[in-house]
Amino acid sequence: MARKIHVAAIQMDANPAPTATRLERAERLVEDAAKTGAKLVVLPEIFNTGYTYDESLVGRAETAGGPTTQWLEKTSNRLGVHLAGSFLFREGGDVFNTLLIVAPNGRQWRYDKVFPWGWERSAFRGSRNEYRIAMADTDLGRIGMLVCWDSAHPELWADYAGKIDFMLIASCPIDATDPTYHLADGTSFGFDDVPLVRGMKGSEDELFGKMINEQTAWLGVPAVNTVGCGRIRTPMPRGRLLGLSLVPVMPRLAKALATSGELEMSADATPGCKVIDARGRSVAELVSSDGESFTSAEVTLADQRPKPSTTQPETRLSKAAYVFSDIVLPGLMVPIYERGVERAFGTKPTSKRASLTELLTGVRG
Repeated sequence: MARKIHVAAIQMDANPAPTATRLERAERLVEDAAKTGAKLVVLPEIFNTGYTYDESLVGRAETAGGPTTQWLEKTSNRLGVHLAGSFLFREGGDVFNTLLIVAPNGRQWRYDKVFPWGWERSAFRGSRNEYRIAMADTDLGRIGMLVCWDSAHPELWADYAGKIDFMLIASCPIDATDPTYHLADGTSFGFDDVPLVRGMKGSEDELFGKMINEQTAWLGVPAVNTVGCGRIRTPMPRGRLLGLSLVPVMPRLAKALATSGELEMSADATPGCKVIDARGRSVAELVSSDGESFTSAEVTLADQRPKPSTTQPETRLSKAAYVFSDIVLPGLMVPIYERGVERAFGTKPTSKRASLTELLTGVRG
């Protein structure tokens, strides 16, 4: 018979803060969600640190049994909920963006983000899992798992087709398609000033708005997606190089870059904190102005795992968005990641630098 589960999606401010502080804030939100009857509560991506592209983010990665894992275990057990969220996890000399689902009885399921988005590759690498997907066989049902930019890749959705009861996505997308870049002399510019990338503007809203709902409807299972909120300002790894690459189309940058240091970027967190039913309809949703909060709804799981009966929807994003986000920027970020790991932990990453083929396929060696 069909089953119903009560699901809660939590939205947290994306700005960085000490882990202890963010866990305290998260605990209050999880407690409030549990009081509504939620049995599955989902936190945003990297909920325990907040978002920045600063190299310091690497040093906040935790090992097995670290404070965030312990907090997830204790909070899940105390409140009797399945609790999920992603954080930076250090294992075998490398750092991963790991999504963990923890059950009240202590069982755990792990998924590592496959596609670090652009500058994120300066803080963590992609999944080592050759099968890429991960499914959690919980008491609530079999749950598929994705992290943020992974949801832009239809092939990952397709890998779950007919195999799951529910899709869980932990995200904290910063709208890098509508940023303001800042130089030390006060010069600033945005995508409207750069014809080459102007067409990418708004693609974040397409992904975390319509595209996730469309892919959910195609799978025929309910889903939840979490995001951050607020506006962040962050240093840009290799920002000076980015600025110099834009001088041919923005000559006014040449003088500013001659005297300024690295670029900084400010951008809003992309909205999209929601619970979605099996038809792809958002049945509970937050907007960014709601701030740190949660939304929840009861969704129905089919008595048998549904198989798609139609052609999978195509991506709503441009080829340029994938080239820029999956290949060009990550390729520039790898040396920064390697340096950050060595500085933070005194060891070199165990992974080799990704080849062009690996960057194109998302499979890392």
